[in-house]
Amino acid sequence: MRRLAVTAVSAAAAVLLLAVGCSSGDGDTGSPERSPGTSASREPGGSPAPQGTSPAAPAKGSVKVVRTVAEGLESPWGLAPLPGGDLLVSSRDTGKIFRIAAGSGKKTELGSVPGVSPAGEGGLLGIAVAPTFGEDHLVYAYFTTDSDNRIARLLYDEKKPAGSQLGAPDTVLKGIPKGTVHNGGRIAFGPDRMLYAGTGESGDQGLSQDKTSLGGKILRMTPDGEPVHGNPGPDSVVYSYGHRNVQGLAWDAEKRLWAAEFGQNTWDELNLVEPGKNYGWPLVEGRGGRSGYVDPVEQWTTDEASPSGIAYVKGSIWMAGLRGERLWRIPLAGTKPVAEPQAFLDGRYGRLRTVVPDGANGLWLVTSETDGRGAPESGDDRILQLRVT
Repeated sequence: MRRLAVTAVSAAAAVLLLAVGCSSGDGDTGSPERSPGTSASREPGGSPAPQGTSPAAPAKGSVKVVRTVAEGLESPWGLAPLPGGDLLVSSRDTGKIFRIAAGSGKKTELGSVPGVSPAGEGGLLGIAVAPTFGEDHLVYAYFTTDSDNRIARLLYDEKKPAGSQLGAPDTVLKGIPKGTVHNGGRIAFGPDRMLYAGTGESGDQGLSQDKTSLGGKILRMTPDGEPVHGNPGPDSVVYSYGHRNVQGLAWDAEKRLWAAEFGQNTWDELNLVEPGKNYGWPLVEGRGGRSGYVDPVEQWTTDEASPSGIAYVKGSIWMAGLRGERLWRIPLAGTKPVAEPQAFLDGRYGRLRTVVPDGANGLWLVTSETDGRGAPESGDDRILQLRVT
């Protein structure tokens, strides 16, 4: 039975790993993902302090679960708010997209994305709606096919019957390497109205340092999938490289890009992303202090986090943890953390996949217990609404 503590707790400082595990993937273990996290012993009223660390002083702030918006979802992955407040959610293993009424929680199937080939960590992953959705009604999807990962856009016609509201996919970018593990999959439109994508190296570590490959990168492109003026390479959508498996993208109030990525055996990372920079994988994992490679702003042991989605709300990055089964808050002053990260909802809802601003200084949070690595309970999986104070 999941733990029910919701109290904000302090995170630990960096710790030394005492054992080396297998190569981990989308959240989770070496074959192909890290196994579901196990809970450490708890101090009363708090969450477990990682072995070998001392808890920091309690930090201010809290999170409250306002309500369960929807439940009974199968392998939910991406979440995209629509103008007006309703939500679109993708199902990794079925290839379907659903609309969730934000008020009632009513679920309506839009349809299936043709060509999705789910296996391992692949399938229908991130979704996004363009800033021009009110005029063009286009939904963007990142998904795995038999041959690659790709991004396509589909016309959403809500006047058609449920289950047949998606038009044929128009591929805007293909050729992103696919694998049983490390498919990346997060897509989002930035403040510049360009489309960004976080990719993985698909288990082939050398791709991360190969600037000609789309694997192990953050990509930046026009809504049509073309390279953008200001990219490091004038004819390339590659924006940054040296990543292992990026599933979290968010922009702060100053329009700076942040990304979360999975480590292998040692450190998961939160990075401040700048164009053309090398984030180290597979040569550096976590803070290496090596010239030519960008160190993460924060890092966690892999059993504390396995970070997927991130969001920026009220001066902090919020990071959903899969194996860690908790929501991390990283309070920022500019580009620097101003306090130790805080953990919330530790173990209460299991694995956490996606977190998105709700437009009212709160968060939408998607759980991930039905992805084959969790331990589903009645009602899983869920979309929750959180109040941040």
